[in-house]
Amino acid sequence: MAEEIDQEKLVAAMRSSTQEVFSTMLGMEVTAGEPFMQASKPGPADGVVSLVGLAGNWVGTGSICCTAEFACKICGHMLMSEYASVNQDVLDAMGEVTNMIVGNFKLAMEDYLGPMGLSIPMVIFGHNFTARSVNNTDGRWFRSNARADEWK
Repeated sequence: MAEEIDQEKLVAAMRSSTQEVFSTMLGMEVTAGEPFMQASKPGPADGVVSLVGLAGNWVGTGSICCTAEFACKICGHMLMSEYASVNQDVLDAMGEVTNMIVGNFKLAMEDYLGPMGLSIPMVIFGHNFTARSVNNTDGRWFRSNARADEWK
């Protein structure tokens, strides 16, 4: 088990997991952006954020943050239907997609980080909200962004 986390391994595993789920489960292609450390907490946002916790010798939270429009598009691809606004199906689909991505990431990283467990997904939808980790002691936020090319 690693005593320090190699960010390049984490980024590679998260990119691979995200691309695999979007391609296989949603029929969408994503392009990974550059990861970065954010010096301050994220400001208020609008849209949907879906969170899945990781527990074990290393703990953390995997999340997907997107606009309501993109959440509807993700759900539409997953359930092969159209959604004009966020409803229970959209929130459930976002939780499932986050669970699949973070679950794939967990499996890819367990040999490196040791056994981990996953929490049940939590999905938040609204306007002007902020999501953050209470245990973030160094004040830095690791971010990686991806862009879906097909949804536009």
